[in-house]
Formats: sequence, structure tokens, C-alpha cells
Amino acid sequence: MGGELKYEIAQNAYIKLVLHALKHKTAAVNGVLAGRLVTSTDGSHTVQVSDAVPLFHSQIALLPSLEIALIQIEEHYGAQDMGIVGYFHANERFDDAELSSVAKNIGDHIHRNFSQAAVILLDNQKLKSLPKGKDRSPVMQLYTKDASKNWKLAGSDGSSQLTIKEPSANVVLLDYIASEKWQDIVDFDDHLDDISKDWLNPELFK
Repeated sequence: MGGELKYEIAQNAYIKLVLHALKHKTAAVNGVLAGRLVTSTDGSHTVQVSDAVPLFHSQIALLPSLEIALIQIEEHYGAQDMGIVGYFHANERFDDAELSSVAKNIGDHIHRNFSQAAVILLDNQKLKSLPKGKDRSPVMQLYTKDASKNWKLAGSDGSSQLTIKEPSANVVLLDYIASEKWQDIVDFDDHLDDISKDWLNPELFK
């Protein structure tokens, strides 16, 4: 693919993922990114992440549950001309900044169906320091596949970058954290326990 590849995440998708991780601080959590690949007139390509679905906070590597979730998510977003374009992971330990084998394996699975797929890892240190500064960059690290098909931290060579579509997203996020909005997040785990709980979180930002 020619041209530079960028990743842009919408504010609500970004906030949803962070709130999910905050709700389950002592567990590893994960989610998927929904969106599409857009090519601009100058030949550059952007993976636009329009929404995110919080998946699990317990037994996140359980394949049957994951496959059920991915089928339902694909069906829902496919009707909107979108698909699964990436994977989100937050590690169990605050000081763990490594991409786990579980994250890599699920990322590989998504990458097989969407070759520009990315894996996004929550950066706990950036999230912790967010209230102290005016940083507008995402509290996440972007991983993409390198030429050897290994997951590599992007941006170190300027090749790929992750931006938030709305510049004020971190300000909004801090407001939601202050009001403990994370308590309202529903993930696929919650839905499997009680199907009346909607994993699309339609009421979250109302």
C-alpha cells in the first residue's frame, strides 16, 4: 500500500475504551475497534475508528465467547458499511507496558480479515498523569504489523500514528472520570450474564 497510513479514533470510541479499563482496574480488559479505511485524494490512507465495543474483563482469552462476540459485532457494523479494524487491550498490572501474547493473538485474528488492523494498548502512566497536564494525545500506544509480520510499537520511526478526531477528547474524558461515568459501561461479559444489558452502550453519552 502506497502512502502513509494513519489511525484516527473518534472521541466516543476513545472514551468508551478508557472507561471500560477504569471500571475493571484490577483486571485485564479488551475491546474491538469498528470503522473503515479511507483513502484521501493525496493518496494517504486513514483507518477511521468510529466506534468501539468493550469485550471482556474476565477470561479474556476464552475463544468461544470471543467468536460469539465478533460475529455479532461484525453483523451490526457491517450493516453500517463498517467492520472490525483493530483491537484494544489494557493489562492487568498498572506497571505492565508490554503487549501480551493474548493481545497479539487476537490482533492476529483481526489482522487476517483486515490487513491494516492495529492493536491499541492502554498507557497507564499517561492516563495517570492526564489530570496534571494539557496533553491532547491519546493515553494509548499504537501497535502495527511490521514487514516481518510482528507487532511493533508505531511512531518510533514516524511511520504510523494515532490521533483523536476531536482535540478536546481528554478534557471530556476527565469530566467523565470525575463523575465516575465508568460505572455505566456495559461490556460483552455483562451482556452474556444478562442479555438485557446492551453492549452497544447506547445511553452512555446521553
